[in-house]
Formats: sequence, structure tokens, C-alpha cells
Amino acid sequence: MQQSNPKNMPEAITLTNAALIKYTLFSLVFAAVTLFTIILPAEYNIDPTGLGHKLGLTVFHNIKAETSTPLSSQETSEESTGATETIEVIVPAGRGVEYKFIMAQYQKLEYEWITDSSALYFDLHGEPEGDTTGYFESYAIATLDEMKGSFTVPFTGSHGWYWKNTSDSPVTVQLIVKGEYTKHGLK
Repeated sequence: MQQSNPKNMPEAITLTNAALIKYTLFSLVFAAVTLFTIILPAEYNIDPTGLGHKLGLTVFHNIKAETSTPLSSQETSEESTGATETIEVIVPAGRGVEYKFIMAQYQKLEYEWITDSSALYFDLHGEPEGDTTGYFESYAIATLDEMKGSFTVPFTGSHGWYWKNTSDSPVTVQLIVKGEYTKHGLK
């Protein structure tokens, strides 16, 4: 007795070993082409064929890089490794400078700073990422020649010190930090 196939049911397809190998090789070639022409240029800015640039895919990597590096500073350092880092900041006579760390919400920074001479007015504060209103939150304001402590940031953004030198000669600040941050530098 023969079974009848309903009119709307497809028949089973049987593939030979040769066909399976052919489709597997085609899939591998397709994956390699996609990797080298689309994924590497867009995600990692690696463009061995030049096609990613022509297709405009390398701009995605550049946009990510711009949003993750908001400091336009004279000196910056990359993501923290958890090790203690010593930074020297020179505050010119009669001027002020800002030194900031890019940190995500709830990240912590331990710090100690000391000047080589005069006390400096300072404002330890943070500015939310993407804020254009000028808002900032101060964590400590004083005039000191040294300070030691830690803080956990309440929001994602740039956090650090504004030091103002009211003396007639430059003051060097030795800043020792250990903590979680993405970038840091003069702002």
C-alpha cells in the first residue's frame, strides 16, 4: 500500500556526501569573506581587503573610539590594570588645571596627592557623561598641600581634581592612584 503525500507537504530531500561537502565548503568560504570584508573592518578597524573602508564600515569603529575617549587632553593613559600608578601634574603659577579620570558608575578610586611646595585650592568633583548643561558635583573643596582618600563615583563620567595655584611659582603635584577607570589625563 502506497502512502499519498498531501499536496502542500514538501518531499524529503536526501543529500549525498559530495553535496554536504560542497555546502560545507561554501559556508566556510562565505564566513571567511564576511569576516574579512565586514566584521574585521567594522568591529576592529582591521581592513585587509580595503573593501570595508569603501563600504563605509570602518566609521563604526571610529565612532566607538570617539565616544569612549571624551578627554581632549595633553596626556592620557589607557584603562587601569589595578596597579598603583604615580602621576606628576604641574600647576603653573597663578593658574589652574584639571586632571580627570573617566569612570563608570560605582567604580572606586583610591588616591593620595602631595605638592612639592605650596598648598593649592582644589575641588574634587565629577561631571556626568554627555551632560551639556555644565553640571558638576563636588566631593571635596579645600586648600591643602596633601590629601589621601578614596571615592566611589555616583554616575558615569569624568571625575577628578581642579587645582588652582595662587603662588608666584609652579607647583608640582604627585598623584598616586589605584582603582577602576578607563582613561585619565589633563582636561
